[in-house]
Amino acid sequence: MTQSAFSRAEGVLQVEGVSAVSLAEQFGTPLYVYSRSALTDAYKAYADACNGRRATIHVAVKANSNLAVLNVFARLGAGFDIVSSGELARVLAAGGKAENTVFSGVGKSAAEMREALDAGVKCFNVESIPELHALNEVAKAAGKQAPVSLRVNPDVDAKTHPYISTGLKSNKFGVAFSDARATYAQAAAMSNLDVIGIDCHIGSQITEVSPYLDAVDKLLDLVEQIEADGTNIHHVDVGGGLGITYDDETPPAIGEFVRAVLSHIEERGHGHREVYFEPGRSLVGNAGVLLTRVEYLKPGAEKNFAIVDAAMNDLARPAMYQAFHRMEAVEKRATKAQVYEVVGPVCESGDWLGKDRTLAIEQGDLLAIFSAGAYGFVMSSNYNTRPRAAEVMVDRERARLVREREEVKQLFAGESIFPG
Repeated sequence: MTQSAFSRAEGVLQVEGVSAVSLAEQFGTPLYVYSRSALTDAYKAYADACNGRRATIHVAVKANSNLAVLNVFARLGAGFDIVSSGELARVLAAGGKAENTVFSGVGKSAAEMREALDAGVKCFNVESIPELHALNEVAKAAGKQAPVSLRVNPDVDAKTHPYISTGLKSNKFGVAFSDARATYAQAAAMSNLDVIGIDCHIGSQITEVSPYLDAVDKLLDLVEQIEADGTNIHHVDVGGGLGITYDDETPPAIGEFVRAVLSHIEERGHGHREVYFEPGRSLVGNAGVLLTRVEYLKPGAEKNFAIVDAAMNDLARPAMYQAFHRMEAVEKRATKAQVYEVVGPVCESGDWLGKDRTLAIEQGDLLAIFSAGAYGFVMSSNYNTRPRAAEVMVDRERARLVREREEVKQLFAGESIFPG
């Protein structure tokens, strides 16, 4: 939890200078709430560590794509990392620049490639030989040179959850390390590709620096071989994935992490290259909370259940990754604490948000689910025909609705009944 952004006054949770109770009363629940100061502080930690070095920051849009959130970073001078043309549209709508945007992703379509080329993105992170050929053909048809970097899979264990580990040779991402040198030679020979960099992304929620340094060493060894083959590499993209504290994790501070990576690259004699960072979770994760109201307290034969109005469709991480999110009652009560399974209304046994949580709560109380700013709303769905939550941003004493709550009629507005 970002201490300056989330605190208590007279026992009531505050988001910056606004009571979480008043936010729930004004905007309803479930409700995602973001702190602008927490977003800004996290970005500045990256920017300060990069100051005076050849390093740039590209915010991973997939972690939180709300326009207001992206606009905070655009105003601070951020670049962006996208994985779809839809995310490119969001970046541009939020005030970001295509020329500061890197297009990643394992399955870019030809249409997406054309859109990104027309917009003038900074670089395509290409992940396979067939994608190289497809991009070359799209660029040729458009009469353009596509700037490319190959995402190399360094086969480094990020020591994280299997679903968010992306740098092992068994993962779908990137070009195999053993094939990378030959693939670079093929890319350099293609008429409408301009090879400018090398990229890797080994996973997410990484809480140690050492896997990054291992990956960087393998990348730099490869860079030296590629340049010996006659292709110049201008930048090294080390991806994102730095972890945050959900419970008792102890990831390195942002500045410590950035300086360690940059110093390692310089010590290897590659300080003349630009370095790209692509943070997501570490920028937005602890800048957001999900507010939810207790609908019922249901005692059971083996477990007690706190049934809340948020569900797995609102916050998928617990059901999908068995992820832990700290929870607290928004208002401290003298009620006797009990151990609860915190569950939602969705008709699935997997619909849980927290297991074995000791909470002093009553029916109608508000719960705050912390560290919900990353992979929260962006992964939400309309399962069980449930409208998605509203999103609010708080800036000191001001709270602004930055995404309206959906209405049920919107969910089937584009559907029709087959005639006859």
